[in-house]
Amino acid sequence: MSRKDKGYRGDASQFFVAGELCRRELVAVVTLGNCPNTDVLVSNSSGTRFAHVQVKTFVPGSRTVSVGQKSERGYGPAFFWVLAGIPTPESGKPFEYFIVPSADMARNMKETFETWARTPGVKGQRHNIETNTVRAIRLPPKVETNGWSLEQYRDRWDLIVEAVST
Repeated sequence: MSRKDKGYRGDASQFFVAGELCRRELVAVVTLGNCPNTDVLVSNSSGTRFAHVQVKTFVPGSRTVSVGQKSERGYGPAFFWVLAGIPTPESGKPFEYFIVPSADMARNMKETFETWARTPGVKGQRHNIETNTVRAIRLPPKVETNGWSLEQYRDRWDLIVEAVST
């Protein structure tokens, strides 16, 4: 896949996520990169409560999705990560969504990174934790080293709906 294709898929995933939120009678606006850490800004229909959504894209059938070092930071109860599995048009695979609250993401990503950092590499070497900014989550049916699984967040749009409900 070329970088250009990856960019298109990432852009498309933000619109698909916004569409899913609109289907649930919420107002969802794609920020198009104009709001740090927020790909989709969501509100209730009266505009009195808001949530921020950071979208990370993967191709269904992948083993992991990259989220980056900022996934270890808790952004508050109105911040969610949506890991969006956007299939290629010819694949026939379904879309997949995992909606993860910021606190859950931060806690589990810190734990899994710390476990990785303590575990020697394939050749027994120490990992270079100062320069490693890569963070990836294993997709179901895989689980993280601390036992955390994304399966519990599959299609949990209700978490965002509840966060912006009045």
